[in-house]
This record gives sequence, C-alpha cells and structure tokens, in this order.
Amino acid sequence: MKILKGDKVIVIAGKDKGKSGIVQKTFPSKGLVVVEGVNVHKKHRKPTQQTPEGSIQEIYVPIDVSNVAIVDPKTKKASRVGYSVDKSGKKIRISKASGSKLD
Repeated sequence: MKILKGDKVIVIAGKDKGKSGIVQKTFPSKGLVVVEGVNVHKKHRKPTQQTPEGSIQEIYVPIDVSNVAIVDPKTKKASRVGYSVDKSGKKIRISKASGSKLD
C-alpha cells in the first residue's frame, strides 16, 4: 500500500468526496485507512456504572484506500504515488504529478 500513516490525503469517491485529512491508521492486509474527520459514525453506548447516563460517541470508520489520493505538496491537489531511487540507493516515494518527494 502506497499511503502511509501521517500522509495528508483527499477523498476522491464516496459520501465524503472532497474532504481531506491526515491518515491516522492503516490496515494494509485489508486495504483500508482511517482518515481524521472523514467517515464519522455515531456509536450509542449503553449506560454503565462508570457512565450512568450513557453516551453518544463519534468514531472514525475505515474507508477503502482506493477512495483516497495523496495531496501533492506543491500543487495541493490529488496525485498518484510513485517510487524512485535516490543517489544513495534508497527507495523514496514521489508524487506523480510534480515529481516532488513525499517522505
């Protein structure tokens, strides 16, 4: 998976299309990512001894990685991710749109 934790991404498909946020968690085996402020659901909690009145919590639900694109640092628009090898032989991620480094 080319999108990592801490990347700034924009949603390109789904009910939250156009929203952007930081990747909080990734699930590479399932192809899912959790993005801050995107795909927020409300979870109703039953009353317990610690919280006798109960509560409604907002939780971030994972979305498919194909529905997000990384934000290009130069143009601030959605871009694809590519790989390049620098002079020291280290593999780095680059933006396909502008060729700028992402790491």
